[in-house]
Amino acid sequence: MKISEIFRLVGINLSQNKSKVLLTSTGILVGAATIMLVIAIGTGGKEEVAEQFKNLNAGAVDISYEYNDMSMGSGMQGGPGGFGGGGGQPAGMKQSPSVSMPGFEMPGGFMDFGSGNNTERITLDVNDMEALTDGIEGLSSITISYTTKADAEGGDLEEAASYTVAGVKENYAEMSNLELAAGEFLTAENDEYKEKVCVLGYSVAKEMFGSVLEAYDETVYIDSRPYVVNGVFDEMGTVASGISPDESVFIPYQTGIKYLTGTDVSPVITVVAQDVDSVSSVMEQAESVLRELYPNASFTMSDAGSKMEAASASNETLTLLLTVMAIIVFIVGGIGIMNVLFVSVKERTNEIGILKAIGCSQRDILMEFLIEAGCISLIGAMLGVLLALGITPVIEKLSVRVELSVWGAVLSLLFGCITGTLFGFYPAWKASRLIPVEALNHE
Repeated sequence: MKISEIFRLVGINLSQNKSKVLLTSTGILVGAATIMLVIAIGTGGKEEVAEQFKNLNAGAVDISYEYNDMSMGSGMQGGPGGFGGGGGQPAGMKQSPSVSMPGFEMPGGFMDFGSGNNTERITLDVNDMEALTDGIEGLSSITISYTTKADAEGGDLEEAASYTVAGVKENYAEMSNLELAAGEFLTAENDEYKEKVCVLGYSVAKEMFGSVLEAYDETVYIDSRPYVVNGVFDEMGTVASGISPDESVFIPYQTGIKYLTGTDVSPVITVVAQDVDSVSSVMEQAESVLRELYPNASFTMSDAGSKMEAASASNETLTLLLTVMAIIVFIVGGIGIMNVLFVSVKERTNEIGILKAIGCSQRDILMEFLIEAGCISLIGAMLGVLLALGITPVIEKLSVRVELSVWGAVLSLLFGCITGTLFGFYPAWKASRLIPVEALNHE
């Protein structure tokens, strides 16, 4: 029998049993949609992780202090989140200033050291940063920063709104791989003379002035004090070292200490190792330096590499779970196709006997049922791809990043066809082995 005739027979059988074909292909439909979404969500997750950490150096280590007031029975004292910055006391006189708990922590890469219950009030500051610079070998760069919340207004805003304000040093943008869309970043002179200048995040500039260019060189009022906009960051859309640059206002470190926070801040010192492989050594050296400065204090360290690994591992686990679910759905769909084909063989035994009687070979019968199984699977896979495209907007509304691709659609179709063909082989083989006389006499 010619292959064209086999396809014609398959077409006739499928067209006469439309409802059966649709019901049979349901399992493949769900499996194909799942496979496509698994690939899309996995790809989206990888890109999300890459974007979240693209402005972090892999060799960066964040050092922060966590205050525990055991006498008050509250465990921890929280304050303005994000980074914290200290005052300007000498290193040996660091017991009195109050401090707040750092407002961000990310999974992985933490190191706690020291003794006691952190009942001393310690504020890391520039002196500690200088001590770390002198005491750590293999250091590429170092900075200190903090964040607080403050009311700010300017441009088109009708009333003041609360924004995250970050007090940073002049090297913060370079260390965090942040790029400016307009103007320039803060300078050492701005920090030294406590000048009231700022750099706006992209979203803040758009919200206040409508555009980046309109915001540049304008004046914004932070805590009712005027600040000149030195520059505006390019859109990042991610989080940089605990700070979302798009939604933050950056001011000189010492300016913030003088006009906004005083010494009641919780700073983070960020050090970057020259070599990613020497991060552990840098952390050990930092621990040694801080032990000398604060024998009874306990600090927390977290390195960017561990954060990235933890986020990637979480994404891979999610992808694996979705993949297993897709495989299970395909198996269930394949079993459904097998059952339907067994029933079809039983119902069409006389037809098979007639085909054999007029000269069709076992190969022809096998090909007919295999092609029929493959077509049912293909129909289900195509509907599954359409289903995946349809529900993608719903998934995205749940804050899950989905990156659809042609490769994902092709793989879904391929998996669907392979599943149907594999599970349809045994019923097809059984049909091809029927003896013509017995098949013709079957009732």
